[in-house]
Amino acid sequence: MTIFQNMNITSSALTANRLRMDVVSSNMANAETTRGTYVNGEWQPYKRKMVVMQSDRSPSFSSLLHFEINKSQNNGVKVTDIVEDNTPFNLVYNPKHPDANDQGYVQIPNVDPLKEMTDLISATRSYEANVTVFNTNKSILTKTLEIGK
Repeated sequence: MTIFQNMNITSSALTANRLRMDVVSSNMANAETTRGTYVNGEWQPYKRKMVVMQSDRSPSFSSLLHFEINKSQNNGVKVTDIVEDNTPFNLVYNPKHPDANDQGYVQIPNVDPLKEMTDLISATRSYEANVTVFNTNKSILTKTLEIGK
């Protein structure tokens, strides 16, 4: 393990959680957008987006027991994809809306503000925890350098 590997791992988590916060804010900003994408000749509402993350590298159990970890690889987290939520759109009766169908219903995005706020709090807390880890690691490295004085 290199001296800066902990900082690399923590910074990858900071980057991933920052992207999670950006996607949540985009979802909240488009919670009322009835014309998100143009599909098959008609406008579709905005679809909620979600961030998919995974471990940057997952070593096998036996390699951990035998200390066969490749030191050049990072053990952090990476964002593999941003996917759209395929839950159905909500229907709201509003016959005066310009996007209302023949029955007077409007399809609104599948964004639930409560769910988005929960995701935002989770991402924020994860970000804060990783900042604390980063600062603690920086402090430990600084104290280690002071030993030689």
